[in-house]
Amino acid sequence: MVYRRTPAVQARLDDRREAVLRAAAALLADRGYAACSMAAVAERAGIATGSVYQHFGSKAELAVALFRAVCGREIAAVTEAAERAADPLDGIAALVGAFAARALQAPRLARALLAEPADPAVEAERLVFRRAFRDLIAVRIDRAVALGRLPAQPAELTAAAIVGGVAEALVGPLTEGRPPEAVLPALVTFTLRALGGH
Repeated sequence: MVYRRTPAVQARLDDRREAVLRAAAALLADRGYAACSMAAVAERAGIATGSVYQHFGSKAELAVALFRAVCGREIAAVTEAAERAADPLDGIAALVGAFAARALQAPRLARALLAEPADPAVEAERLVFRRAFRDLIAVRIDRAVALGRLPAQPAELTAAAIVGGVAEALVGPLTEGRPPEAVLPALVTFTLRALGGH
């Protein structure tokens, strides 16, 4: 007879997995990927190292799950900011503003997500993350072009350039220690000018 987990057992396992991911996210935000060893994550979660391996077969597997979980929250936050704007250009400005503000509020985490050397599997996920942001912007570029608010342009290419430029500005030395209000207006202005909107 095949053993089937009861809903209560599955719920406990799911809760434990989420606790591991929360502990890993806290370590990532504090010290980056290098600090996210299985033993360190287990200690932070208050469980045995073997318990981490019940949910993630390797550090690379944990790192990918962690990256997806954290980036999923980031994408949800910027999507929500963009969707509050009726105008597509305002939506792009809100998206870039939210992305940059969140990065500046958690610079160590932003560096880990955007630029810190990591396992090749995380690097592959990083491309997925950038494409998700690119696509959110590209859709709004297409809408703005259709409305006559922007000149015709290759939306995905322009959006990819914006994502790359903003990410580079946020993890570079130019923004270190600067408050968001000193950085956000310049990044939004750059974005709108790159689009041909201002």
